[in-house]
Amino acid sequence: MKYPITILNLIECFKKLPGIGEKTAERLALSILEFDDDTIQLFSKSLKDTKTKIRRCEKCNNLSETELCEICKDETRNKKILCVVEDPKNVILFEKLNIFDGYYHVLDGLISPIDGINPEDINLASLIDKVKKDKIEEIILALKPSIEGETTSLYISKLLEGINVKITKIAYGIPIGTEIDYVDSLTLEMALENRMDISTNKNS
Repeated sequence: MKYPITILNLIECFKKLPGIGEKTAERLALSILEFDDDTIQLFSKSLKDTKTKIRRCEKCNNLSETELCEICKDETRNKKILCVVEDPKNVILFEKLNIFDGYYHVLDGLISPIDGINPEDINLASLIDKVKKDKIEEIILALKPSIEGETTSLYISKLLEGINVKITKIAYGIPIGTEIDYVDSLTLEMALENRMDISTNKNS
């Protein structure tokens, strides 16, 4: 006997989520049947709002519901330090640690020719413009320790040659090949605190 088509459709929807297999999707779909009407309405509205209301911050490319995200609106943060990350999840991760008071720049990917991702495919042009326009004094490259992360870090360093900005990257307390999303808070905090200077520009 098969589930009714409505539940089968819901199971298929859950299976589209990362890491969700057949059994987990089935369990999640059946649990929806236990929700009260208010929870169902909230669940449905949240799904729809995520698609219609969420946009990218015009300044840092982070997730936002307005032109500027809450971080970029915060005038009390250090305007001279910029932390470069791969995706919006990394911004949330650093913010939870509450140890960084500068601003962010989200690349939306890393350079990976083997995957067809070239420098022009990620958010690099606006990074260079931002460094010049905002007179950034330090860039922290908080990218995962992988070939793609290293390639992207080196490329950014080359792009910034001749510009008077200090370039650092988070220290390698993080194992090679590890997704930065899964690094524990203490390791990530130590990596950020002990970041290394990789500037190729020696002007002062």
